[in-house]
Amino acid sequence: MRTRIPMVLLAIALVSMAVMAQTGGLVAAPARSQDESVSLGYMRTVVNAQKNYKKKYGQYATSLAALVHSGSFTRRMANTDRGVYTVQFHGKPEAYSLVLAPKQFDPDHRAFYVDETGKIRVEEDRAATAESPLLK
Repeated sequence: MRTRIPMVLLAIALVSMAVMAQTGGLVAAPARSQDESVSLGYMRTVVNAQKNYKKKYGQYATSLAALVHSGSFTRRMANTDRGVYTVQFHGKPEAYSLVLAPKQFDPDHRAFYVDETGKIRVEEDRAATAESPLLK
């Protein structure tokens, strides 16, 4: 029995490392609603598409349309109306930022910000910025 516990812990650690490696360290963040979960997934998709784009072209995409077919980013994802959220994208060859703001703020619909660092930031009642607290 004693040897089984360390083996189980080792297996859990290996699975966790594999997930982190496949997602580029981007693990699912805590969402308060299905809408937030979808929005956070969209942000992670943009971050991964930008990483792929930069690897291929040596710079970041300057528009969402340029990300189409980069990673799993589709043409439909370039639309800035995401249902209950609105997308604001600012891209330059050396940097980018993405803001998802709900059309109506409430406890289940917060605003999110991410840039080339891949760190997602959050605000409860206003648009998120680079100075907003990190999503935990």
